[in-house]
Amino acid sequence: MNIRRISISLVAISSLGLVLATYLFWVGANSIAGASLLAFLTLLGLGFSLHPLLKGYLYTLMIFVAATVALLYPQPFTEFRGYPLSQLIIPLLQFVMFGMGSSMTIQDFSGVVKMPKGVLVGLGCQLTFMPLSGLLIAQWSGLPTEIAAGIILVGCSPSGVASNVISFLARANLALSITITALSTLLAPLTTPLLMGWLAGSYIEINVWDMMWSIFKLVIFPIAAGLLFNRVLQDKAYWLQKLMPTASMIVIALVIVLITASGRDNLLDIGGLLLIIVLFHNLLGYNLGYWAARVFGLDERDSRTIALEVGLQNGGMAGGLAKEMGKLATVGLAPAVFSVLQNITGSILASFWHKNPPKPKE
Repeated sequence: MNIRRISISLVAISSLGLVLATYLFWVGANSIAGASLLAFLTLLGLGFSLHPLLKGYLYTLMIFVAATVALLYPQPFTEFRGYPLSQLIIPLLQFVMFGMGSSMTIQDFSGVVKMPKGVLVGLGCQLTFMPLSGLLIAQWSGLPTEIAAGIILVGCSPSGVASNVISFLARANLALSITITALSTLLAPLTTPLLMGWLAGSYIEINVWDMMWSIFKLVIFPIAAGLLFNRVLQDKAYWLQKLMPTASMIVIALVIVLITASGRDNLLDIGGLLLIIVLFHNLLGYNLGYWAARVFGLDERDSRTIALEVGLQNGGMAGGLAKEMGKLATVGLAPAVFSVLQNITGSILASFWHKNPPKPKE
């Protein structure tokens, strides 16, 4: 039996675990149902890892598994011998940002000169569509104020590393994606606090200066350290550049686990509604970004890039800011849900676009 057949067999067998878990949840045997659900996800992951066409969805599945584990068994991820594990969120995110910086060079910002129109359209869409749509969705949702504020916080955050990975898979303009991500991240200490103060001030108290300082600690300083590390070591840091993408993905999954476990009770109370609202926000970002880029005359490849930069936000940073505000279990819920969903929708969109590459320019 070849590898592909083994993969398909594992996926087929895993479906039995899903059916069993669904039945057990229905009859109220939640503890056994949770084990069945994890067995389903584990077998599904093994099947994906062995199939060449499904392997690209493995990280998406890992994120989903991480959130599921935190929902089913939150206690191991809330504290360890009296130490609140949520305290690890900030240093873990700083590690991810350091990795982002270590994989960048000053030349990554040259896209501003080479592609000024695409960069300006991308930044303009990101700084308007997502924050304003986040505000409108929060007002319409009827959610508790602090949880609704988390939706706005996601919209006010910059794009993250996920947009670069998805752009590469979708055959979009990777150079433009990296430039927009880098610039939006560097602008975040100014844009995110000001937008939050303006749009979310009626939901929760926003201290603009404290948030600016939090973003500097969380984002700017680690990225600057990574850039310096890469500059000093140059080719000697190649091993780190190969290691960091995988390490960052694992760390982001762990951050999602910690945030989900912290807000588990609130998430179970309103999880279904929040899931639908956050998914709508995510899909709206893709559509607004894509069609705005087309209206401004960008080609198909660049329009796909703008769509991904607008729709894929830095949920990890938003969760870190919620932690700094002391509202991880409320404000941090929307970023956690968004981080899970955007990886799923982004992977699906990347797969579709990869199979339908943009036509070359005449």
